[in-house]
Amino acid sequence: MSEPEAYRPALHRYALVVAVATAVLLFVGALVTSTGSALAVPDWPLSFGQVFPRMTGGVLFEHGHRMVAATVGLLTVVLAVWLWRAEPRRWVRRLGVAALAAVVLQGVLGGITVLLRLPVAVAMAHAGLAEIFFCLTAAIALVTSRGWLEAPEPVAESSRPSLRVLSAVTVVVVFAQVMAGALVRHTGAGLVIPDFPLAFGRICRPGVSGLVAYQMLHRIGAAVVAVCAIWTVAATLRRHGGVRALRRPALALALLLAWQIYIGAAVIWTRRAVMPTSIHVLSGALVLVTSLILALRAGRLLAPAGARGDAATPSGPPAVPATV
Repeated sequence: MSEPEAYRPALHRYALVVAVATAVLLFVGALVTSTGSALAVPDWPLSFGQVFPRMTGGVLFEHGHRMVAATVGLLTVVLAVWLWRAEPRRWVRRLGVAALAAVVLQGVLGGITVLLRLPVAVAMAHAGLAEIFFCLTAAIALVTSRGWLEAPEPVAESSRPSLRVLSAVTVVVVFAQVMAGALVRHTGAGLVIPDFPLAFGRICRPGVSGLVAYQMLHRIGAAVVAVCAIWTVAATLRRHGGVRALRRPALALALLLAWQIYIGAAVIWTRRAVMPTSIHVLSGALVLVTSLILALRAGRLLAPAGARGDAATPSGPPAVPATV
C-alpha cells in the first residue's frame, strides 16, 4: 500500500474559499434572473461600452454579477495553477484544469446569452454549467482535505443496492431536477400553476402542455428527488450511522431537502418574490453538491462486495460510478 499524500492545509483552505465564492456567484446570478435584469446591460464583454457603468437599477444586478464572475474566474486560475504545481495526484490536477475550462466556457456562454437576447437553450446551458462548475470546486475542496487524504482503506459493502450506487443515482436525479428548474425559470413558467401543493386545486392536472407541462415536470421531479434522497439518507444512517464522514453529509442532505421543498413552496406563495426565488436556486445547488459529497465519500470509504482490500489506496481516485 502506498503512503498517503501529504495534507496541504493552505491549498485546501483556498479551495474552500473558491467553492464558497462559487456559491455566492450562483446566488448573485439567481438575483439577476429573479429581478429580470438579465438584459439590463445589452452588450458584452463591456457594459454600455464601459468597464464600470453607473450601478443603478438592473445594471447593479447584471454588472455586479459580471464582477463577481470575474473574481471567481481569477480565483479559479490561481487554484488550477496551484494544483498543477503542488498536487502530485494527476486526477486532482485534472480537476483543476476542468474547473478552469468550465469557468472560461461559463463566461463565454454568459456573453452569448446576452448577445443573443436570452435564448432558452443557451441560458439553460449557462445554468447547467454553473452547477457543474460548483460541483468541481466542491470536489476539489473535498479531495484536498485531511479527512480524504487520511481516510482508511475502503471496506466491502454487501448491501444491495449499495450506498455507492444509491448516492450516485441521487446525484444524477438532483442534477436533472436542477435543469428542470432552469427550464421553468428561463421560460417564465414559474407561476403558470398558481397554487401549491395542489395544481389548479388538483393533485395532478391531466392533459397538461406548454409552460404548465414544464412546471408539472419540475414538481414531479421534486417528488422523485425526495424519494431518492430519503432512501439514500436512510440507507446511510442505517448501515453507516457510526461513520461521521458519511453521517454528516447525509443529515445535511436531509435538512437541505426539507428546506428546498419549503422555499420552493414559498416561491409560489409569494408570487416569485426576489429573495425566495433566488434562495431556491442557491439551495438547489447546495442539495446537488451535498449529494455529490456523500457520493464521493461513499466511493472513498466503501468498496464493492468481494473487492480486494488493496483495491484502492488513500491517494488514488475515488471509486465512484462514472456518472458522478
